[in-house]
Amino acid sequence: MILKNLIGTAAFVALMFTVSAFSCTDKAEETLQNSTSNNNGFAVLELFTSEGCSSCPPADQLMGEIEKQYKDQPVYILAYHVDYWNNLGWKDKFSSVENSKRQQQYAQTLRSQVYTPQLIVNGKKEFIGSDRDAVENAIQTALLNDNNAKIDLSAKVSEKEINVNFKVQENNPQNKLLITLVEKKSSTNVQKGENEGRHLIHWQIVHQQNQISLKNYPEGTTTFKLPANFNTNDWEIIGMIQNVKSGAIVGSAEASF
Repeated sequence: MILKNLIGTAAFVALMFTVSAFSCTDKAEETLQNSTSNNNGFAVLELFTSEGCSSCPPADQLMGEIEKQYKDQPVYILAYHVDYWNNLGWKDKFSSVENSKRQQQYAQTLRSQVYTPQLIVNGKKEFIGSDRDAVENAIQTALLNDNNAKIDLSAKVSEKEINVNFKVQENNPQNKLLITLVEKKSSTNVQKGENEGRHLIHWQIVHQQNQISLKNYPEGTTTFKLPANFNTNDWEIIGMIQNVKSGAIVGSAEASF
């Protein structure tokens, strides 16, 4: 009888422990969900890549996966195709000298090397763009910690151009507004260079980027030339506020057509 009582007591204690454990887990998950939903964070991912670089396709692919995974969250991806690979066997049709200059500016600000694929998050942290764990950790940290300065954006398309209306509340003279015309997805059959024979798919391709001084123009309109292959479903506008001195991005938003 004593043995039976002991067994019954042990079973009861084990049951209560299990219920308590599940209760604590549920409360922890609820706390985490509330902290995530209540934050005002954002993450801007700037990838420097090239069709001439054999190490870049995995980073490009990762950006496509991140874009899908975080489609309902304030995560903004911009892929800058640099031009310094163009003389090594294959000319990247999406590349520009402006993209390479932006990467060089980051190298000076962050005291980093210039390489591909390089990813920079919110203008503060850089690492290899194909490093999934580093990308995921950086996104989660940014979403929890970085407050998003408000940017109002709206875009209208005419016969020959795209007009983007903007309004910000930031008045720091060291901040500038960058408004970027982005193609959501495209592909290339590479015929030469390190990726010869490969069909490469790209996401969030930077085509044009206008920089506006917020000291003089906290509100206004900027214009892009309409691309030859433009349609409203495959393109978007991304705006971000960046500190000229530190490189830190303090706000971002997007506008569809």
